[in-house]
Amino acid sequence: MLSHKTKYALKALFVMSEEYGGGPLLISEIAERGNIPKRFLELILLELKNHGILRSKKGKGGGYVLSRAPGEISVGHVVRMLEGPLAPLPCASKTAYERCEDCRDEKTCGVRLLMKQVRDQTAAILDSASLADMLKLSRAARPGRSHRPAMLAH
Repeated sequence: MLSHKTKYALKALFVMSEEYGGGPLLISEIAERGNIPKRFLELILLELKNHGILRSKKGKGGGYVLSRAPGEISVGHVVRMLEGPLAPLPCASKTAYERCEDCRDEKTCGVRLLMKQVRDQTAAILDSASLADMLKLSRAARPGRSHRPAMLAH
């Protein structure tokens, strides 16, 4: 399950993706449009900036902007950056593997094998989805649009 921090980060990035190319956005505007607590958002945006996802501009006309086009920012990258590994168990992780102390045979452990599948499918979806894909999904779901759900390419 995603933390509030990651959910708010994705919501903020969504707002910024909608305005990509239009100049910096103020924290207060991002908070209002994303329905995100402003105090919490300040720390999240600073962390995203420190990881190279955002750039900031100080002074009049300042604020935050995406460092790259929405189509170039992977949702999987953002989630891993803020949450850590995607695997539900350390023994199923590619990047933070740890053997379970109570496991008798890791090669045949059904729990581990299933959690590896969960990790792989989650990674496939999140890594193939960009911020631009989130925008497309949202626009396709708006009233007046086709009721067919948009699918992401895998």
